[in-house]
Amino acid sequence: MNKLGLALLACFSLNANASVITVQVATTSPSAQASAAAYKLAVDAALAKPAGYKGSKSVAAYDNLRVENLFGGLNSNYAFESTVSFGVTSAQAGTWNFRTGVDFGYGGALFVDGVALGFNSHDMWWNGSYGTTNGSLQGALNLAAGNHVMKVYGFENCCDGAMQAQFKAANAGAYKTFAANDTLNAVPEPVSIATFGLGAGAIAFIRRRRKQA
Repeated sequence: MNKLGLALLACFSLNANASVITVQVATTSPSAQASAAAYKLAVDAALAKPAGYKGSKSVAAYDNLRVENLFGGLNSNYAFESTVSFGVTSAQAGTWNFRTGVDFGYGGALFVDGVALGFNSHDMWWNGSYGTTNGSLQGALNLAAGNHVMKVYGFENCCDGAMQAQFKAANAGAYKTFAANDTLNAVPEPVSIATFGLGAGAIAFIRRRRKQA
């Protein structure tokens, strides 16, 4: 492949983004909430307190996720928020299903693109099975091609069991666990578009200079 082809390939490769998974926690006195919106507000309020905030961590996969492994042994009395930024191709557009197995002693909520898909105020522990009563948060939403965000909010009092989050794309036959190597994002971010434009312009300029020489 010539230099022009390599440069164009590099520009286009900027659009093949992977899923981005982050987790934030803060120490707090956990309490059950009356709605999904209330969980979001309460967790965000806990995360906004500098004294209790423990930071944000990126993870490679939303599987066997334990807060104590990410935040120095913290395993009780915390507010939890996870964010998964992912993409949908034109071929995947349609109704997507989401589920997350959790360990929230005081319940939690699931959102996609700001839409509440479900919440539960009971003591929740999935114990590795999505069939466990009060063990998971699940829901579905119609998604267009583009970039989307899933958020999970919850309060844990004790004792930090391993958690998981999965999706089933439209027309897919099975659920898949969210992972950072998901090449789902098909829509270029504005910076990628701008970078491609600059790269293409630079290549054209170089070719003109060579011809003149």
